[in-house]
Amino acid sequence: MLGRQAFLRAATGIVRWCVYVGLALPPLIVVASSFSRTTFLTFPPKGFTLAWYWRAAQSQPFMQSLLLSTELAIVATVLALLVGTPAAAAIVRRRFPGREAVQAALLAPMVVPLVVLAIGLLQVLTWLGLAQTFAGLVIAHVVLTLPYVVRTMAASLMLFDRSLEEAAMSLRARPSQVIRRVLLPILLPGVLSASVFCFVTSFGNITLSAFLARGGLVTLPVQIFTYVEHSYDPVLAAVSTLVIVVTLAVILLVERLAGLDRML
Repeated sequence: MLGRQAFLRAATGIVRWCVYVGLALPPLIVVASSFSRTTFLTFPPKGFTLAWYWRAAQSQPFMQSLLLSTELAIVATVLALLVGTPAAAAIVRRRFPGREAVQAALLAPMVVPLVVLAIGLLQVLTWLGLAQTFAGLVIAHVVLTLPYVVRTMAASLMLFDRSLEEAAMSLRARPSQVIRRVLLPILLPGVLSASVFCFVTSFGNITLSAFLARGGLVTLPVQIFTYVEHSYDPVLAAVSTLVIVVTLAVILLVERLAGLDRML
C-alpha cells in the first residue's frame, strides 16, 4: 500500500512538473529568441544582442499599438468592474423575474464563438456610428471581459458571510460605511482576481480587435499578426517579450497589493 501511494505521489509530481514546463517553455523560447543576432527567428539563439529591442522601441506602429492595448485594457477592466460587480450582487442577492435570463446574457460572451461575437458587435457599432473608434473598441472589450467579473464576483459574494454586514448595521453603521469598511475589504481579492482576468483577456484579444480596429486604432496583437505576414525577424520576439513583461507586471502588482494566495 505504501509503495502504491509513493508511486502515485511520484507520478502526480511528474505530471505536475510536465504541465509547468509545458506552460513555461513557449514564453522562455520567445524571450531567448529575442536576443539572437540572426535576422530571422531561431532557437537556440545565436549570439547575444539587444538590437531587436531597440528596433522595437523605435518602431512607431508597435509602440502606438502597445500604448493603445494597455490603455484599452485598463479602461475596459475598470468599466467591466463597475458594471459587473453590481450585476453579480443583484444576481446573488436578489430574486427578480428574468434573473436566469439576465445571468445567461451576461455570461453569453464566454460561450459564443468570438468570430460570431465580433460580427454581431461590428454590426451594432456600425449602426450606432461607433465602428472603428476607441469608444467602440472599449464597448467590445467590456462585453468580452464582463463575464469574468460577473462569475468571479458572484463566487466571492456567495462565500461572503452576511452576518458581518448585519453586525456592522446593528452597530449603527451607515450603508456606505458597511460597503467601504466591511464589504469591499473582504471582496478585494475577488476584485483583483477579476481585474487580472479582464486585463489579460482584453490585452491579448485579437479576434474582436481585428474586426473593429482600423486606421490608427490597431492593438498590439493585431499589429503582431499583421507584421508576421511579411516579416519573421526577432523584432517579433522582442515585442512579444514586452507583452510578457506587461502581463507579469500586472500579476506582480496584484501580488503586491493582496497576495495571490488570498485570491485562490
